[in-house]
Amino acid sequence: MPRGRYSLHDPHDHTPLGEEHFQCAPGPSGWRYVSRLTTPAGAQRGSVDLALDDLGRPIRLELHAGDWQVRGAALDGVTWVRTDATGAHATEGNVRAHAFTGTSPAFLVATARLLRLTPSSPATRVRLVTFTDPVLAPRTVDQSWALTDSEAHATDNGPLTVDEYQVTALDSGEQHTVHIAGDVVLAAPGIELEDLQSPPSAFD
Repeated sequence: MPRGRYSLHDPHDHTPLGEEHFQCAPGPSGWRYVSRLTTPAGAQRGSVDLALDDLGRPIRLELHAGDWQVRGAALDGVTWVRTDATGAHATEGNVRAHAFTGTSPAFLVATARLLRLTPSSPATRVRLVTFTDPVLAPRTVDQSWALTDSEAHATDNGPLTVDEYQVTALDSGEQHTVHIAGDVVLAAPGIELEDLQSPPSAFD
């Protein structure tokens, strides 16, 4: 069960945003990721709880940020409920999208798991719903994912396969590279893996 810590920063101006302390593991029905987020000063600022089925679809998502909370799942596309702390401003949403995304590294692993690309696969278009910090406002985004390289590296625990993805935002054409090993993000814009206490889990 991998557990560790990511540091998060603004991918454009590199302003520190804090840290994400996580643990994740494959299970009988898929994969689960839970984390707590802290500010650069160490204060609590939110949490992520994401569960996927064995096909990579989100069967449960729960996000907390400040006074806001989102609960969602794959249902007629993706469906969610966003509420404030009092529950007075609850809103429901539904979009014909494939899955969710956001600032957490969990969503990069989840999208890669959903698409199951190979180096010979063509670039694949995917529609996602993201929840923007700090108020978890929903926004639909279209991306293109391509697996550009997959390389095995020798480690003390056996070979570790690192997949390199090129991700393109289809509204702006902006491209970036994501490196994933199993269910851990090694590097991506705004994300650095600072500590990992056990090896990544390998998906079948």
